[in-house]
Amino acid sequence: MLDLLPSIRPECTSLLAPSKLNLFFSLFILAGILISYLPQHYRIISRGTSEGISPVFLLLGVTSGTCAFANILILSRGVLACCGKGIGGFNCFAASLGVVQVGAQWSCFGVILLLFLIYFPRDVRAAPTTSRFSIPKTQSALTIAILCVVHLVVVAVLTFYFSLLSPPASYPAHSNTVVSPQLTSWANFLGIQSTILASLQYLPQLYTTWTLKHVGSLSIPMMCIQTPGSFVWAISLASREGTRWSSWITFVVTGVLQGVLLVMCIMWELKDRKERKGVGESGNGAAVEDERRPLLASETS
Repeated sequence: MLDLLPSIRPECTSLLAPSKLNLFFSLFILAGILISYLPQHYRIISRGTSEGISPVFLLLGVTSGTCAFANILILSRGVLACCGKGIGGFNCFAASLGVVQVGAQWSCFGVILLLFLIYFPRDVRAAPTTSRFSIPKTQSALTIAILCVVHLVVVAVLTFYFSLLSPPASYPAHSNTVVSPQLTSWANFLGIQSTILASLQYLPQLYTTWTLKHVGSLSIPMMCIQTPGSFVWAISLASREGTRWSSWITFVVTGVLQGVLLVMCIMWELKDRKERKGVGESGNGAAVEDERRPLLASETS
C-alpha cells in the first residue's frame, strides 16, 4: 500500500490509516459542540435580551478560546503540514479534526458574544435594585468586545512572529526538524493562559447568576450537554497525534466549573417555577420588560 504512495514522507505515514472508532468519536464530539450551542443562541434570540449573562464571563471565555485555538494550531503544525504531502483529503480531514473541534467551539462562543451585544439590555433607572445591580453598563459591554478583538490580534501577530523562527513544519513525533523552541514555549504559554482564563471564566458568571437569583438568558440544556461533553472532549484531544496536556486540561477545568453553574441554574429555575405556580400571573412585569429590551432594538415599531 505504501509503495503506491512514494511521495508521502515517512513522518506522515502514520496518518494513512486513521482509526475508524476515533474518527467516529471525533465527529460525534464535533456535532455535539455545534448542537450544544444552539440552545444558548436560541434562548438569547427568543427572549430578546442577553440579561443574566456576565460580560466578564464572555471576555474570559473568548480569550481562553483564542489561546486554546492558537495552541492546538501550533502543536498540530506538523500534522497539518502532512496534508500537503500526499496523504489524501480523507486522511487530512481525520488528522485535523482536533483543530476543527477547538475552532468550532471558539466560533460558537464568539457568536454568544455577538448576540450579547445585539440583544444587550438597556440601562434603566426604574428597575428593581437587585436586577439593576446585575445589569452591566453599555460602555462595559463594548469594552469587552474591543478587548476580545485586541487579544485576538496580539495572539495572531505573536504566533506569526514565532512561526517565522521555526524551520519548515514536519511531523514532530518522527522528525528532528520540529518547531522552534520559542514557538513550542509560546504554544505551552497559550495553553497555560487558556487554562487560567478558563478557570476564572465561570467565577463572574457564578456571581452574576447568584446575585440575579434566576437563570436569565443562560441555557440549561446547553450546559447539560457541555458539562459531561467537556470531559469526553478532553479524552479525545489527549488521544490525538501531536497534542500535549496543555491542549486538553482547559476542558477538564471548564467542565468542573460549568457543572457548578449548572447546579446553581437548576436550583434557581426550580425555585422560580415553584413561585410561579404559587403566585400565578402578576401585573408587575412592565419595568422588567423595559429593562430587558435589546440594546440595538429599533425605537420605532
